Amino acid sequence: MTEDVITRAAELLKGHRESIDRLDAILVYTLGERFKHTQAVGKLKAEHDLPPSDPAREAVQIARLEDLAIRADLDPEFAKKFLAFIIREVIKHHEEHQS
Repeated sequence: MTEDVITRAAELLKGHRESIDRLDAILVYTLGERFKHTQAVGKLKAEHDLPPSDPAREAVQIARLEDLAIRADLDPEFAKKFLAFIIREVIKHHEEHQS
């Protein structure tokens, strides 16, 4: 390999990594914002003696996310596992509010 090819590859790698870092930050801040809303939902549910989980809504959300994943060219099984993890965390927080 020539030095020019290696230099160009290093520049491309740096650009991809910078994009990944920005996207990671977006994900973290987006999850933070999402959990603020789910915390508010948990408090509201606790105040009104509503169950911490809503299986019907969860099913709709999973189907919606699966569709979004397909359109985003993301593995829908990964997207469903990711949402299931988030839902478990949300339910855990909702249960804590009801204690």
